[in-house]
Amino acid sequence: MSTMAATSVRTGGMTKDERFVILASSLGTVFEWYDFYLYGSLAPIIGAQFFSAYPPATRDIFALLAFAAGFLVRPFGAIVFGRIGDIVGRKYTFLVTILIMGLSTFIVGLLPNAATIGFAAPVILIALRLAQGLALGGEYGGAATYVAEHSPQGKRGYYTSFIQTTATLGLFLSLLVILFTRTALGEPEFAAWGWRVPFLVSVALLAVSVWIRLRLNESPVFQKMKDEGKSSKAPLTEAFANWSNAKIVILALLGGTMGQGVVWYTGQFYALFFMQSILKVDGYTANLLIAWSLLLGTGFFVVFGALSDKIGRKPIILAGCLIAALTFFPIFRMITSNANPALEKAIEGTKVEVVSDPALCGDLFNPVGTRVFSSPCDTARAFLAQSSVKYSTAYGPAGSGVKVMVSGKEVPYTDAKAGNPAVAAAVAAAGYPKAGDAGIVKMSNPFDIFRPQVAAIIGLLFILVIFVTMVYGPIAAMLVELFPTKIRYTSMSLPYHIGNGWFGGLLPATAFAIVASTGDIYAGLWYPIIFASITAVVGFFFLPETKDVDIKTN
Repeated sequence: MSTMAATSVRTGGMTKDERFVILASSLGTVFEWYDFYLYGSLAPIIGAQFFSAYPPATRDIFALLAFAAGFLVRPFGAIVFGRIGDIVGRKYTFLVTILIMGLSTFIVGLLPNAATIGFAAPVILIALRLAQGLALGGEYGGAATYVAEHSPQGKRGYYTSFIQTTATLGLFLSLLVILFTRTALGEPEFAAWGWRVPFLVSVALLAVSVWIRLRLNESPVFQKMKDEGKSSKAPLTEAFANWSNAKIVILALLGGTMGQGVVWYTGQFYALFFMQSILKVDGYTANLLIAWSLLLGTGFFVVFGALSDKIGRKPIILAGCLIAALTFFPIFRMITSNANPALEKAIEGTKVEVVSDPALCGDLFNPVGTRVFSSPCDTARAFLAQSSVKYSTAYGPAGSGVKVMVSGKEVPYTDAKAGNPAVAAAVAAAGYPKAGDAGIVKMSNPFDIFRPQVAAIIGLLFILVIFVTMVYGPIAAMLVELFPTKIRYTSMSLPYHIGNGWFGGLLPATAFAIVASTGDIYAGLWYPIIFASITAVVGFFFLPETKDVDIKTN
């Protein structure tokens, strides 16, 4: 781990060169996150385009899993590009990553759908997602390390916090482009072919980002180390085979990035999917609500990054994890109350049971979307979950059939593949709304924000974004300060991308699978709550504070 040094803190503002380093690094990273988030924002449409051979519910899970595939390979990208970055240099490594990311995104915009080329379409799509994930695995560590190694002592949290804004700005930019295209073309045209436009226009952003990064020089800390012949010849071995460093990697994951990752993806992605898939809010409105919350909250990345220079990284990150874990349930319930009040009323006032011989009821947990349910008990529960109906399972005598009870009345049950018109009619009569019903929040334009219903949801989403800024704003500085220069790129990238790529990236699909298997629309929140709580405990007792580390002396 880095050594502590009592060096003086520079009191002046940023120099011109420092501002250019932050601008260049940030712009390139904004573009990479824009690329990555386009898919997440358009997951329902992409599911219909590339997984059209499957039922709607399965399409959604496959689309989320294809999104998650990019996260799964991020740690491998961190290892590959982290090693290159510690041997060759920071600048050239993130030039390569941005080219891979940009070209993969552009090709998605040209890729024929499943109706045109069949099974090859989803296979190529997933391959492109994997390429994007590998590239992003090498991007973040390079950008954060590059900026940190240009930062003066005592201001590293502030300087690197600008890199931290790039993920949210990339999401915000992707939402803006999507909303503009949707508005210009109309929903039918956008769903048919207009969704490709945001992917295709990214090639212009790629050109600008590459041009800017070509103007950068190598990190002075890395260049000095390389000139002195002190660079690592085997960064992977030194980073992970040496227990003294590997221990810090594990603590950085369990006591920092794991909780940070789940809080981040709950506040920005799961909230979006929750509104669209469970609360039946239309895509245009859901994206606008998230966009407004991001616009209002993004500046707090810098606020908490700068604050961490004064009071430390740990207190802010761990407080964000703990407060989020304690408040996710009430916040999401209030989102439901404002976004779809009829659904909230139905959940509270209608008792729905699936009564069956227990031998006919299996486990519905299906995060990878590959299981096929054939038992009437399972298909009935899956149908109710897809309809956002809160249900419970009651066991009847052995040999009995399956009954669906709605408010104490038995409803004839056939099979989920037949559409269950009787069950659908019964839950509708009991007050359960369907997509497009009056009362579900709907925005007609981007500035339709002053209605109490809309303003309340934006306020709640803003609170979720504040949690994101608390855990994410100081994390780059903390990770950079935990590891020595010669293996910094490799060491910091792996825990970051496991925490965000695996624990965070798998959150939406896993949380929705938990919802389907329990019949409770809020049960998926246990996933981020448990992992954020673990991070708060492990980080408090075992993770060292790093704000006074001098990274230029090791």
